[in-house]
Amino acid sequence: MTTKRTDYTDEKFQSLVTALDTYLSGVNGDSDGFFREFNQIDRLQHVVVLEQNGCAVACGAFKEIEPLVVEIKRMYTAPEGRNNGFGTKVLEELEAWAIELGYQSAILETSKSMQDAVHLYKKNGYLVIPNYDQYIGVETSVCFSKKLGKN
Repeated sequence: MTTKRTDYTDEKFQSLVTALDTYLSGVNGDSDGFFREFNQIDRLQHVVVLEQNGCAVACGAFKEIEPLVVEIKRMYTAPEGRNNGFGTKVLEELEAWAIELGYQSAILETSKSMQDAVHLYKKNGYLVIPNYDQYIGVETSVCFSKKLGKN
């Protein structure tokens, strides 16, 4: 298993994001257009792709929201890679990278209906926070935050 730091131009990342978008279309239903607006990848400079036997099985990214805060984006594990801790590995790599760059906390949004994702974030130390920015008032969203490093 290898973990690769890359950016939005990575073909394996783009392939995983295509699968993620297809999956999320079913989850989001009529709200899919709203969420797609905030999930464009063309500015993601901090992307992690996890590969097993040369095949991309999981990914994630972050972007700066404010000077010391990143937002975790585009977390996805392909169905054949689920329940193997791949999501945690990607999340840990993203957090380590953010810490190296001087960030002190991470925030993210996911769907309340995606209980596997909610569980992933909670087991990795993320705490539920009030919905932020564009997610304020979105009843299907749940937002999380985590202090990074030894802050």
